[in-house]
Amino acid sequence: MARIAVIGGGFGGTAAAARLAKLGHDVTLLEKSQRLGGALDTVTADGFTWDAGPTMTLLPAVIRDLFRKSGRPLEKELDLVARDVIREHWFADGSTVVLRGGSRGVQYDAFEELGTGLGEAWCDHVSSYADDWEVVRREYLERPWRPEIASKEVVARLQSRTMLAKRLKKDFRDERLRLVAGHPFFMDGHDLRNVPAWMGLNAYVEQNFGAWTAPGGMAVLADAMADRLRTRRVTVQLGTTVTDIVQRDGRAVAVATDAGEVDADAVVCAIDPRLVPALAPYVAKTMPAIPAFLVHVGLDGDVPELGPETVFHGDPTIVVRTGGTAPEGCHAWTLAGRGHLSEDMVLALSRMGVNVRADVVTRVDRTPRAQVAALGSSPLGVLWQGRDTLRYRLGPRTPIEGVYAAGANATPGSGLPYVGLSASLVAQEIGPA
Repeated sequence: MARIAVIGGGFGGTAAAARLAKLGHDVTLLEKSQRLGGALDTVTADGFTWDAGPTMTLLPAVIRDLFRKSGRPLEKELDLVARDVIREHWFADGSTVVLRGGSRGVQYDAFEELGTGLGEAWCDHVSSYADDWEVVRREYLERPWRPEIASKEVVARLQSRTMLAKRLKKDFRDERLRLVAGHPFFMDGHDLRNVPAWMGLNAYVEQNFGAWTAPGGMAVLADAMADRLRTRRVTVQLGTTVTDIVQRDGRAVAVATDAGEVDADAVVCAIDPRLVPALAPYVAKTMPAIPAFLVHVGLDGDVPELGPETVFHGDPTIVVRTGGTAPEGCHAWTLAGRGHLSEDMVLALSRMGVNVRADVVTRVDRTPRAQVAALGSSPLGVLWQGRDTLRYRLGPRTPIEGVYAAGANATPGSGLPYVGLSASLVAQEIGPA
């Protein structure tokens, strides 16, 4: 039985701790705040509740695998339900498209309504990622990545010089299709000219597996993970600030905290490694992806009927998420903005055709700075700066013997499914007790 210290109580840290405890290790989780979950949190005001972080997940099998391999199946802890509509896109010319998941035919019909031939163009683009998905899934997402022993197929994809902006321009003459395909990366703060083309397989994942959410919001996942850690007898130390990793002869032997040292045979860093002096030099060439500006609004009265997520393309681009909880007769929306935010976002939304200014009874503005300050780092992980980003992002191993990396800043990246996979990769590297 190895003594393992996990730094960080977000989804990556709790997932790694649960997996390693099930493998028989003595696990201690260190979290600086007074709660577990990280970005899986809520914002409340005047009887309204909004998700502070993700409102849906792709690849529900990742979360199901986590629960199955750490104890009771997911279905005995919480529900994951498929979202019929992933998101709706409204374009500046007045046209719209409803993007549904889990069906090529449904997406074909939706894009064909935008214009003859656009359904075929979209589906051909998505299908072109089928081989990329199989190779990347098998050799990068589901098992530890080691370039020196990887197959030529996965190396060719991960180290390709082609960026997503170029691939989308090649595949689509219609700008609206480029906007739909690039939207997830744009909203996460990335420049598509710096995002590797193979990352476009996100569209393939959405089409084939759909999007999933949890009744009550994805924040319930944090509560389920806290219960799982108790079941697995993980020692959780809240309110504990990690100051560094203690090394002896080039190997980690303990974690230094504001309350003293925690001895460890292995350490899992599930926070931004920039915050850990021993790891910071190894990620000096990376930058964080900065969150969007958020406005949580409570609305009273009759408001336009929108789906769970509606994208209003323009400058700024505004995303409206409607899944919050509210008092009877009211509605809880979250507005996320990217671009030139030169005016109030509620006012900007009214110019785009959805005027709820008179219906706002409460609001909570959350700047990118405030979001980063609340978590101690960006929940969106590492900014894509071209293919070399993979060289400088840590995980599952790090250059320090006995130190591993999980979470949004680690391989394979941000977003609930990829963070969950990062924990699985760390557990594979450490192995059973």
